[in-house]
Amino acid sequence: MKYPESLKKGDTIGICAPSGGVTNEVDKKRLDEAIKNLKNMGYKIIETASVRKDEKGRSNTGKKRAQEFMELLENEEVKLIIFANGGDYLLEMIDHLDLEKIKKLKPKWMQGYSDITGLEFIFNTILEMPSIYCDNVKSYAMKPLYKNLTDSLKIASGKFLKQESFEKCEEVIENIEESFAKDEENKKENINVGYSLTKQTKWININNESKIEIEGRMIGGCLDVIQRIVGTKYDNIVNYINKYKKDGIIWYLESFNTSSAELTRILWQFKNSGFFDNAQGIIFGRPLFFKKEYETTFIEAITQALDDIQIPIICNADIGHVAPQMAIVNGGIMKIISKNGKGDIYYDIGQQN
Repeated sequence: MKYPESLKKGDTIGICAPSGGVTNEVDKKRLDEAIKNLKNMGYKIIETASVRKDEKGRSNTGKKRAQEFMELLENEEVKLIIFANGGDYLLEMIDHLDLEKIKKLKPKWMQGYSDITGLEFIFNTILEMPSIYCDNVKSYAMKPLYKNLTDSLKIASGKFLKQESFEKCEEVIENIEESFAKDEENKKENINVGYSLTKQTKWININNESKIEIEGRMIGGCLDVIQRIVGTKYDNIVNYINKYKKDGIIWYLESFNTSSAELTRILWQFKNSGFFDNAQGIIFGRPLFFKKEYETTFIEAITQALDDIQIPIICNADIGHVAPQMAIVNGGIMKIISKNGKGDIYYDIGQQN
């Protein structure tokens, strides 16, 4: 793996929108607050031209989004890129990236999640450049910053990090439109509002192990997005996991909007494509919008799909769309411990190679 230079106070953080842009008035105010907070922490900020644009779910054309992302990659002052938004159309811009050119550039840290999976996953498995799977930039508007947001900056800064599972998480509202409307209303009242943590968290070892302890190189993200990469020219997954099999592979997966049947099909596809070969384990984040079909829960779907894989599997971890989420290093070697409904994740830059 080609590890980036560590972030330092006084360095520049770049913001771009490779998927959707920020045009909602509440979100624009939150973006302003996030930039203000990051500046107050000692960082300089560069924002690309299309961050505050959006037309039909896209901040700009795929070609223009790729160009603006490249502007930040080629800017030697930028040490960290934090993405503005998720969305639905990130994969369009990947066709306009010159991956051979990027290979010759100095790697730099980038951070985002959800639809950003498409970009970070390809950087990990094809370009062998790590990234941080954690909140997009608007979350940095909250005061005070929640621990996961400062943790992700510590990773970019090259510091050893132990992350402990959170006591509580957000409650999921099953109706997507209602959930988004409530979230917007809450943030309209207070731009600096943090997560609404009302539900007790509980990690689950699905084979009822008293303790799971695994270590390996992380690969994953939002499975809704990864599934679209499978079988395309950007699918280098088997080659990647074979190259790093001595390190062991840990898959981390979470979903934005799926169902029992769809989750089963995706995991069947992954399994029969050899993606779980050489895996030390799989850790699933809490699903956001999940449609229970055939009276099959999220955990039951996982258990049924992977019942013939003899590796540890953890569910309901603090990863992904149901906040707060831990910071995961794509391509990084991490140690995960799950015991008594709680979990710890360790990352040490000194142990990376």
